[in-house]
Amino acid sequence: MRRFAAMADSEVGRALRSVLDRVQTAAAKRPQDLPKVQPRLVAVTKTKPKELIMSAYKAGQRHFGENYVQELTDKGSDPEIVGQLNDIRWHFIGHLQRNKVNKVTGIPNLYMVETVDSEKLATAINVSWEKLGRTERLRVMIQVNTSREEQKHGISPEKVCDLYKHVVENCPRLHAVGIMTIGVYDYDLRNGPNPDFQIEVGSTNIRVGSTIFGAREYPGSKPPPKTAPNNPNATPDDQQQPSTDKVESTRQELDAVNVNS
Repeated sequence: MRRFAAMADSEVGRALRSVLDRVQTAAAKRPQDLPKVQPRLVAVTKTKPKELIMSAYKAGQRHFGENYVQELTDKGSDPEIVGQLNDIRWHFIGHLQRNKVNKVTGIPNLYMVETVDSEKLATAINVSWEKLGRTERLRVMIQVNTSREEQKHGISPEKVCDLYKHVVENCPRLHAVGIMTIGVYDYDLRNGPNPDFQIEVGSTNIRVGSTIFGAREYPGSKPPPKTAPNNPNATPDDQQQPSTDKVESTRQELDAVNVNS
């Protein structure tokens, strides 16, 4: 276990530094008239064990994102994480149903809900946060379906202002910090740069998952085949195929981009 932890610390730390360097490089390309705001990196730990979270924390990472309510509940309430990672900041980044709002707001060190996509959900989060008696307002982002894909959650661009206004005027326990958008997954770069993945235009909140922690593993799934057709002399370690996120981040700069205002 000690050897695994040491390897994880080294690998995760190296991956984090690489991603942060790429963020800095992309941010440096921004037009001079944009505010000089350092983008926040949210490390997405979906399906990843707490040992990798702790490795990233040791390497200086503080913001972590989870897609699923139960997984966030388990990790956010884990005695070891609560006891040792005292200034961890959790972001909920998945679709949130109103009947599960209380589970999310009750997580220690909840920092932000990035996926508010309706007035009813915003109101439910506001009521829940108020009942908890938290002194600091909960940060939220409005999720916008800019790509207009049916399989994605998010409010339509035309309704963003109305929802934002509702949060500001009717949800006093919430702090609307901006909007969140996820770009088209299978965008063809032959059509030009993907407009949803251009951090140079002012993105301040960036989510990266398996580029940092390795390919995600789901229950019942098989590991990727250890083949390397382009390198027949590769060692078994070299033959590990890259994760989907690594391929996508190469093609599209980073896994996902959120924009704060």
